[in-house]
Amino acid sequence: MKKIKRKLKVLKERTVKNKINIIKRKIQVLKRWQIKKKIDTFFSWVEGAKLVELKFCEVKDDPVRPELDIVFRRSYGRKIYGVEYNKEIYAIMCFGFTNEVPKTVKELDLMTRDAYLKSALRDQKIGQIAIAYTVWSKKRGGGKLIVKEVFKMIKKSNHLNRLITLSPLTEMARNFHLNNGATELQINEETQNFEYKI
Repeated sequence: MKKIKRKLKVLKERTVKNKINIIKRKIQVLKRWQIKKKIDTFFSWVEGAKLVELKFCEVKDDPVRPELDIVFRRSYGRKIYGVEYNKEIYAIMCFGFTNEVPKTVKELDLMTRDAYLKSALRDQKIGQIAIAYTVWSKKRGGGKLIVKEVFKMIKKSNHLNRLITLSPLTEMARNFHLNNGATELQINEETQNFEYKI
């Protein structure tokens, strides 16, 4: 009788262990499927996204320079670009075009005005350097994608030969640009400049 009880006990334990292992395997398969689905969803929007010039953006959403209004962002050849997918903007980057590297927003303003006025006398191609002075993402991966798309746009340009940032003195800005392939150009009193090699 004791032998039979022991055998039954062992059988129950094995059955419970088997059920637990089956449940664990099902959970692992489900987790893998969910991760794959998330990755597929992310890449489906990335593949269909395109870079567009914007006439407007919500400046209050800009985490870097919300004090700069639309007039500033669209004057003297300065432009706003976004990554668009399904008629929705997922990341935004604002530029000024100069012939020198600014260290402050005030210098950016003066240098973009100068490059703009010089271009009016020549071929309407403003500056040789694209200065990205703010970037923000509305969806995960949007910031990295807009950097890549802007890089491609500048590479195709026949008058721009440098892509440089005018970034705030934060670790977040530093990490973002270094992780996206930029090199540190200089650290200024109020800002830092990173360069993406063309």
